Amino acid sequence: MTEKLVVIGNGMAAGRALEHLFEEAPGRYEVTLFGAEPRVNYNRIMLSPVLAGEKAYPDILIHDEAWYRRHGVRLRAGRKIVAIDRAAKTVTASDGTETPYDRLLLATGSDPIIIPLPGHRLPGVATFRDLDDVETMLKAAESGGRAVVIGGGLLGLEAAAGLKGRGMAVTVVHLAPTLMERQLDPAAGYLLQKELEGRGIRVVTRANTKSIDGVDRAESVTLDDGTEIPADLVVMAVGIRPSTALAKAAGLAVNRGVLVDDSMRTSDPEILAVGECVEHRGQCYGLVAPLYEMAKVAAARLAGDEAAAYAGSVTSTKLKVTGIDLFSAGDFAECEGREEIVLRDASRSVYKRLVIEADRIVGAVLYGDTADGGWFFDLMREKTAIADLRETLIFGRAYAGGAPLDPMAAVAALPDSAEICGCNGVCKGTIVSAITAKGLTGLDEVRAHTKASNSCGSCTGLVERLLSATLGGAYTPKAVKPVCGCTELGHGELRRLIAAKELKTIPAVMQELEWATSCGCAKCRPALNYYLLAAWPGEYADDAQSRFVNERVHANIQKDGTYSVVPRMWGGVTSARELRAIADVVEKFAIPTVKCTGGQRIDMLGVRKEDLPAVWADLNAAGLVSGHAYGKALRTVKTCVGSDWCRFGTQDSTGLGIRLEKFMWGAWTPAKVKLAVSGCPRNCAEATCKDIGVVCVESGYEIHVGGAAGLDIKGTEVLGRVASEDEALETIVAIVQLYREQGWYLERIYKWMARVGLETIRAQALDDRAGRRALFDRFAFSQRFSQSDPWEPRARGAEAHEFRPMADLRALEAVR
Repeated sequence: MTEKLVVIGNGMAAGRALEHLFEEAPGRYEVTLFGAEPRVNYNRIMLSPVLAGEKAYPDILIHDEAWYRRHGVRLRAGRKIVAIDRAAKTVTASDGTETPYDRLLLATGSDPIIIPLPGHRLPGVATFRDLDDVETMLKAAESGGRAVVIGGGLLGLEAAAGLKGRGMAVTVVHLAPTLMERQLDPAAGYLLQKELEGRGIRVVTRANTKSIDGVDRAESVTLDDGTEIPADLVVMAVGIRPSTALAKAAGLAVNRGVLVDDSMRTSDPEILAVGECVEHRGQCYGLVAPLYEMAKVAAARLAGDEAAAYAGSVTSTKLKVTGIDLFSAGDFAECEGREEIVLRDASRSVYKRLVIEADRIVGAVLYGDTADGGWFFDLMREKTAIADLRETLIFGRAYAGGAPLDPMAAVAALPDSAEICGCNGVCKGTIVSAITAKGLTGLDEVRAHTKASNSCGSCTGLVERLLSATLGGAYTPKAVKPVCGCTELGHGELRRLIAAKELKTIPAVMQELEWATSCGCAKCRPALNYYLLAAWPGEYADDAQSRFVNERVHANIQKDGTYSVVPRMWGGVTSARELRAIADVVEKFAIPTVKCTGGQRIDMLGVRKEDLPAVWADLNAAGLVSGHAYGKALRTVKTCVGSDWCRFGTQDSTGLGIRLEKFMWGAWTPAKVKLAVSGCPRNCAEATCKDIGVVCVESGYEIHVGGAAGLDIKGTEVLGRVASEDEALETIVAIVQLYREQGWYLERIYKWMARVGLETIRAQALDDRAGRRALFDRFAFSQRFSQSDPWEPRARGAEAHEFRPMADLRALEAVR
């Protein structure tokens, strides 16, 4: 006896299920199929090529009308099912007609997520889910104009590429720091953004959309930071959610999706479900391969095979944009017990990363060369042991020998116009020409003839690499100590390459300079974060996760897992209000120890991590801000009472100290910086053992540099004397800026001075008045982006996850 099968949904999952059913049990069912769209089954995956003009609607049809007739399917296109009566076993369509069923297959798919922004209902706002959406976008693109795509995932980028190809000026705004963050790691996300921008698509990441603006239709998009982007078309492509309303109204079990077991049965055994609408073992799928696997099992069950079962899917992703080769599969998150194999070829924009766990591939990300994606995916799905393949695995199935690229490639690939020596303005072409024309064979000769590497020395490694690249085996460069095991580059050449190649993100540095790991390590990430902050103030966004724990939580971790909090006291001066606030905080939070520091501040020790935001809130209320006692930054400016009170004082040392501290606080530096101002040569503020010190004398201000009173004990050296307080301020700021631009991460000022020479510092920060002012101005510019109290937003509850109680003291391992 023929059974009645009703299928709700005429998409790809339902169509594939029917294909299998007709093969396995032809004639068993009388099939009625309802589809909300007024058309036959088509390939939604190919909507992007239709938008781009590479295909037309007839090219993407899966089942034409003849197919439905041939298999006796009663197609009810354009009729949406609005109700399921499980007791009566009928479905009701939008036109009121009722259809009985013996078995029911739900394939309702998913709905696009619509962010309820102000203006989201305006004409000119579209989604990207079906052929109607494509036609809306194509009509908008006929007159050119500007499009804003909200969402940098798969669909958003495919929409952006299609609209750009149709002649629109396109901007993609994306909330996350990198594109396609669910499918790609930051390195591959960087390459993808670089390619899209090279095609003329503007990409704005870390962008939260505030509103869609317009009167009668969409005219612009406004971001949270106030940025306004003009738009004639706004495409919202921020994701999908399973379409479950019909199932929920029918009383079926629903979580994120319609709950199904391994047989694809819902909580009603007469109703099966497949596709994007279902949730199986806690997972919802939005890619076609799992949908087809579900469809095969559902068809087998409908055909009477009680052994057929679906066990879940390992998924892979490809971006359907012509000319972009991208592949992602599995889980590539960093976890304990995992390792990775990484290959980068900056000259070809190739990046490959395999994640290995228990001798198996568990994740893969490929960009630029995806030929082996299928092979890696098969190894992953089959859980093949890769120990025997380990040495050559990253090079692919057909690898027959060879080695990674020459580490000199990053420098050799620079154009002749690239500046190598910033101090003396010497470009690559000048150095290479001098080497070849004059027969230069060593670093000293290059210095003598070109002045490259003759000042601060930070470009020495680059010059040596140019010598090696030009002379080949005839030159053996001096050993350059790498930043870490992820790279062969030293700190100096790394800083120079960041500037020369205009690298402005950590993923950009790692790809273009061919890092040996995907995300760096605990040594290089903090260094890169600092170098990028120093090179691109106002452009580079500080990456908190690339900082050590003290700088992330803005307090110093102690050996018992508690923290110390040190408010800033400008020049060591305080007030009754500030002292009262500190005393109240100590009592309120039962802080066990309060100590005066050597830098003339008060340290509260033993603060519990979860109490930090509340402690800061109370201190902020009294006007106290972070003293940066944890940071690679200006710590304190120690002062004596000076001429205001001391009978020996020659200048207002307290006033100058406060002025220096208020101007310079918040600025990140390669390592901690301590200053002091003594009001007379008696030196009560101990200015001659600080990083930079001022000793006030009758004729003005004596500037001292390069002291140390820690692991190394060293007195300062006299840089020179200036006549006025303004000159003292400008000179000290210029020294610090020179150190910020030339210092290596974690290199204290006295070590930097030993490397570059006191005379170099004197020439640039004191004697050259125009140069000194330029350094001062660059420091002042960067302060526009760094001089804010880090306690304040956290006191308001921002980044609260950082301040959960600690279960152990593992964070101590990250302290430097």
